[in-house]
Amino acid sequence: MSQLKKAQDFKALHVKGQPVVLYNIWDAGGAKALVDAGAKAVATGSWSVAAAQGYKDGEAIPLDFVLQIVNRIAETVDVPLSVDFEGAYASDPETVTQNVRKIIQAGAIGINFEDQRVGGDGLHAIDEQVARIKAVRQAAELEGIPLFINARTDLFLKAGASDHTGLLDEALTRGAAYAEAGADGFFVPALTDHALIKSVCETSSIPVNVMMRGALTSLQAAVELGVSRASYGPGPYANAMTDLVERYKGL
Repeated sequence: MSQLKKAQDFKALHVKGQPVVLYNIWDAGGAKALVDAGAKAVATGSWSVAAAQGYKDGEAIPLDFVLQIVNRIAETVDVPLSVDFEGAYASDPETVTQNVRKIIQAGAIGINFEDQRVGGDGLHAIDEQVARIKAVRQAAELEGIPLFINARTDLFLKAGASDHTGLLDEALTRGAAYAEAGADGFFVPALTDHALIKSVCETSSIPVNVMMRGALTSLQAAVELGVSRASYGPGPYANAMTDLVERYKGL
């Protein structure tokens, strides 16, 4: 299947109330296992990819190494591959464009692109992140691939386990701005309050992605809330490592 067709198919999988389920992987072996089990698409998790190679999350793993891993996954499975690309290893739009072109060339047809300042404090201002999203879209256009830009806001993640109600308005403002800038999806990790998720889904003009964690454990609940994409972040890796240790201890 061509990379163009994979990109088109991946976008079509995002259906409100019928979410595409992405059980995040970290290597080619895991990707193949899921595809053999019936997965229509695969997606990496940045934390998992880094941890599997002995690095911390937050772009500590070198970009060239990430590109090798992504290329190996893309060469191993013939389904759409979305990459958790964090902040694209850049702050300025010009370098964002350069790096996103590299990840597309490695085989990705979608990326998660977050608005936190990786390695710094707080979030990019909305106008800054809008310029960065436009830079991602420019990279996709230069490569001739309709890259699925899953624009992630870290508002809720940065707030921890507190009541997120007061953050909803800013999140919706960011989501609308990101959509206008060219994002295809809006990712709200750490938002698990069902009523707030429903509000985001009802308001957003683009598909909404949630991370299955905390109070959000049921896929059926995600369906009823109107999400279009359900992903699992570092959970699969953590579970696999727990299983590895338990099996070792049981020898």
